[in-house]
Amino acid sequence: MGRLQTHRAARLNPLVVLGATGSIGEQTLDVAHRLGIPIAAVAAARGSEALHAIASQHSEAVVAVASPTPTERARFSKSFGTRVAFGADAVADLARRAGHTIVNGIVGAAGLPSSLAALEAGNRLALANKESLVAAGPVMKAAQVRGGGELIPVDSEHSAIWQCLVGERIGDVSKLILTASGGPFRGRTLQDLEQVTVAEALDHPTWSMGPRITIDSATLMNKAFEVIEAHMLFDLSYDDIDVVVHPQSIVHSLVEFRDGSIKAELGSADMRGPIQYAITYPDRHRFAEAPFDLTAAPLEFLEPDRSTFRCLDLGYAAGRAGGSAPAVLNAADEVAVHAFLQGQIGFTSIARVVERTLDRCGSVPIESLEDVLAADSQARGVAREALGVSC
Repeated sequence: MGRLQTHRAARLNPLVVLGATGSIGEQTLDVAHRLGIPIAAVAAARGSEALHAIASQHSEAVVAVASPTPTERARFSKSFGTRVAFGADAVADLARRAGHTIVNGIVGAAGLPSSLAALEAGNRLALANKESLVAAGPVMKAAQVRGGGELIPVDSEHSAIWQCLVGERIGDVSKLILTASGGPFRGRTLQDLEQVTVAEALDHPTWSMGPRITIDSATLMNKAFEVIEAHMLFDLSYDDIDVVVHPQSIVHSLVEFRDGSIKAELGSADMRGPIQYAITYPDRHRFAEAPFDLTAAPLEFLEPDRSTFRCLDLGYAAGRAGGSAPAVLNAADEVAVHAFLQGQIGFTSIARVVERTLDRCGSVPIESLEDVLAADSQARGVAREALGVSC
C-alpha cells in the first residue's frame, strides 16, 4: 500500500462573512478565530448590537448593513466612519472583493446577488444560502462559467456528498442519498400536526439553526430544497437522488456507486466542520472538538412519511418542472413560514400555501437574475393571497 501524499497547506484567503450575525456567520467567525484567518469584511441585514460588536472586534474589516434604520445608520457611521456602507448593493460589493473566500450565510432570496457576485469575481464561494441554487441554479452555473469562481457547499449534507466524491468519477455514481433528521415531529400524524405550536416546531432535536431553516426542517421543506441543490451541484437526475430519515444526524449523507459500494461522511451535528472544510479545502485542519464517539448511539434509517410531510414531494415536483418553479417554491415557503412564525396560519397550512402558489404560478424559463426576481416577486404576491384562503 502506498503512502498518503503529503503537501504544504495552501494559503487561506481572508474571509468575507455575509450574514455575520446569523448561526452560520457566528460559527464562521469562530472557525476563523481558531485558524487565524483574517476577517476582511462582514455584513448583515440590520445594524444590530451583534453586528456592532463584530465590527468593533475586527477593526480592519469593512462593514455593510443592508437595511439599516435611520438610527442604526447614524450609529454605525459614527462608530466606523468610511469602513461602513449601506444597502443591498454594498453587501454584493463585498462579495466581489478579489482574492477572498466569501461565506454566504444570508437567509432567503436576499443572498442571491452576493452569490452571483462572488462567482463572477472568480472567488471561492462557501455557500450556505440555499436560495441561490434552489431559486437560480442555472443562473448560478452561468455566473460560475463566466467568472471562474469556485463553489463549495457548506450545508452538512452537500458537504458530506462533496467529501465522498473527492477522487471519484461522477459517472460511477448511481445514487446520492441525503439524510434528514425527521425534525421534531417525526412519527406524528397529519392530525397531530394541526395543533402544534411555534415553540414546538422550533425545538429541533439535533441541530441548532435559525428560525426559518428550523421550521423548514420540521416540514421537510429543507430536505426538498437540498434535493434541488444536490441536482444543481452534482448534475444527477432527480430519479437518482433519494432521502432517508436518520434521527441521530450522525451520517450526514451518502453516495452509492454503480458497483454497489456506499460511502458516507459521519460526525457530530456541528456546522463548524462543514464550514471549516469549505474554507480550507482541499486541506484539512485540526478540528477543536473532541473526536467523535462511534459508540455513542445506534444508527437508524427510515423512509420519510411523504403523506404527512408533503413539502418533500412538492420540492421534487418543482425541481422536475424546472425553470421558475424552484424559485416559486422558495418564495412561497418563505412567505408561509413567516406567517406561521407570526401566528397567522397553522403548521400544516405551510404546505397548502406552497402548493397553491406552485399551481397558480406554474413555470417559465429563467435566464437571468431579473427573471428569478420576477418569479420570486410574483410568487410572494400569490402566496400572500393564499394566506387569506381557509387553510
